[in-house]
Amino acid sequence: MSNIITAQHITKRFTGHTALDDVSVEIPAGSVYGLLGPNGAGKTTLIRVINRITIPDEGQVFFENRPITQQDIYRIGYLPEESYLYKFLTAEETLNFFGSLFNISAADRKQRIDQLLDMVGLSHARYRRVGEFSKGMARRIGLAQAMINDPAFLILDEPTSGLDPLGCREVKDLILALKKRGKTVLITSHLLSDVEDICDRVIILYGGQIRAEGALDDLLTVGNETRILTPQLPKE
Repeated sequence: MSNIITAQHITKRFTGHTALDDVSVEIPAGSVYGLLGPNGAGKTTLIRVINRITIPDEGQVFFENRPITQQDIYRIGYLPEESYLYKFLTAEETLNFFGSLFNISAADRKQRIDQLLDMVGLSHARYRRVGEFSKGMARRIGLAQAMINDPAFLILDEPTSGLDPLGCREVKDLILALKKRGKTVLITSHLLSDVEDICDRVIILYGGQIRAEGALDDLLTVGNETRILTPQLPKE
């Protein structure tokens, strides 16, 4: 399987702090990839480097095995940890605005908006201003906005933030549906429960370095140990 994203030896320093230290990542096309780590581990910095929002001090990013270009960015969808939305626009107007930035025709925008609002469960709120939305609803419209250009590669930074358990399940089901359509999804989270049901592979970041990488089942397997079971002792 070919890689849609290859990041090689990425290092990024800020004043008095190294956010990423020689990080290399390969994300196969058609997979759901998890980026795990506590707050401050470097997850958001890495996806901002992949998305060309932040320029690394060292290293290079490749999109489909060639150096990533601005044109490739149009094939990437991005949901940041905090959605930046115009509060005075309705849900429909928000998606229409972002669709126009990608030069999508009016007819295609309307079709995409109808599909996406239904997909994220906001058809009933299409005429409400997003400034009136709850945090969970804002995440949903942010997710729809990230998919307005029908991207080949979708980056979701803490996609279940602010969602109730049912909303989390719906987002996970949506991600799996996108995978079935051949999309590649990168998810960042500090919660194992957010990724354990849906990710093919995960990377664990800590202190700006990769501490572990592989299939989640392999990473959770405890080796070199023997468990001995004994009869329960009687209570005194």
